[in-house]
Amino acid sequence: MSKTFCRTLAKKRVMSNDGMLIGTLKNIMADLNTGQIIDLIVKPDETFRTDGYRMDGDKMLVPFEAVKDIKDYIVVDRYLLKRSG
Repeated sequence: MSKTFCRTLAKKRVMSNDGMLIGTLKNIMADLNTGQIIDLIVKPDETFRTDGYRMDGDKMLVPFEAVKDIKDYIVVDRYLLKRSG
């Protein structure tokens, strides 16, 4: 995956690799020592069922390892997302 600036990710929609809308990116969690992104903090879409996924209050935590592509949408592998839940 190519380098992407955080500011270009603001309010991007997050979608699964099978075409399901998951939600909207709200923030990121990063390791301050290494600068690596750990999790994406996503506001789930009202149509997305969050049962079995990692949550922090009303926000969903998406492990960065599940991210497959960042272009018009942030595309995540739903299997990796669910497995980490």
